[in-house]
Amino acid sequence: MTTFWRGRRMTLGNQRGFTLIELMIVVAIIGILAAIAIPLYANIQARARIAKAQADARTLVSAISMYSATFGSLPGALANLTAAATISGVSGGPFMKSVPNSPAGWSAYSYSSNPCGIFTVTATGDSTTVSSP
Repeated sequence: MTTFWRGRRMTLGNQRGFTLIELMIVVAIIGILAAIAIPLYANIQARARIAKAQADARTLVSAISMYSATFGSLPGALANLTAAATISGVSGGPFMKSVPNSPAGWSAYSYSSNPCGIFTVTATGDSTTVSSP
């Protein structure tokens, strides 16, 4: 048995490591896999930023609705949601701990309202605009 392994070792003794062709094939396969994976990863990140903006907009809309139900009017700015206030003898708040930060690379959340009681919360980024309600 030992002669078998010794003989096998002698024949394979000169063949150590990988050939240049084998290494080039492995590098090419890794490059192809990376070329497929990187765009998919970027797409997932963009979808996550959009989902965060949508969730934050819904949270802001909810806080604005609570403010409106408490005081009977819309807040002047998003910052009004983070502080306790007393308006016309009615005290309430804070309705949020802090205004959420927009996703990386996005504009800050903007808030607009009109005297009729209609308001919008908007953020823009990744070639997308998230608006609520």
